Amino acid sequence: MNGWRAGIILAFAVLALALFSNSCSTLPRTVVAPPEIPGAHFAGNRACFECHTNYVRRFAASPHARVHVAGAAMPGQSGCESCHGPGSKHIEAGGGRGKFIVNPGRDATACFQCHLQTHAEFNLPQHHPVLEKKMNCVQCHDPHGADILKPAGGLAMARLNQSCAQCHREQTKPFVFEHEALREGCAVCHNPHGSINKAMLVERDNNLCLKCHAQQQGSLAGANGIYIGRENHTDKLKLGGCWSAGCHTAVHGSNFSPHQLY
Repeated sequence: MNGWRAGIILAFAVLALALFSNSCSTLPRTVVAPPEIPGAHFAGNRACFECHTNYVRRFAASPHARVHVAGAAMPGQSGCESCHGPGSKHIEAGGGRGKFIVNPGRDATACFQCHLQTHAEFNLPQHHPVLEKKMNCVQCHDPHGADILKPAGGLAMARLNQSCAQCHREQTKPFVFEHEALREGCAVCHNPHGSINKAMLVERDNNLCLKCHAQQQGSLAGANGIYIGRENHTDKLKLGGCWSAGCHTAVHGSNFSPHQLY
């Protein structure tokens, strides 16, 4: 009997393993590779310097300068072509926009080869229209390292609100009663690449606000409930989001009310 049970268990284990292996084999595999230019070979950063002097000169300040193609057989000299593709045919054609070269500023596919998580975020329901080609990565990021006011050589967004203000002017303009969260940057409340929440919010409910506006229980002598500041919010929090319930509708700032109202 014990041998019969052991045989059944072993058979189920083998079947489960086969099904699991088959399901995994159907998953798409991600290959991180530089852009391909048919018939072209790597020429090195020095070849780019002849025409793109300003870009190559400041490129050393960018983290992208540390990215190189292992198969290029040019140690430390293939940084430009890691994102733009091998440049020999582009050089032979005398240069020119889009001639045998990849421009990540127009097509983010090259960026997504390395930035896999960002690619996934752009596929979430709420996202900036990069995949739709209505925007591109370089509108918010400097890939070559020219903007020294951005940390990490220019890739991140130290001047975060200014970058967002290029399109979201109404939300980033000065207010009489400012929302202090804007001092920390728009990304405190929004995921700039994509989110499952409306308006690309990092949280969909009151938890978003309570991260900064910490609840204080019994902050007044003998009082019970959830107090924010010195006001009882126990019942108000049941009405919905702090902004959607009609309590603090001017979430980016107000010119009329210190309580963020229009």
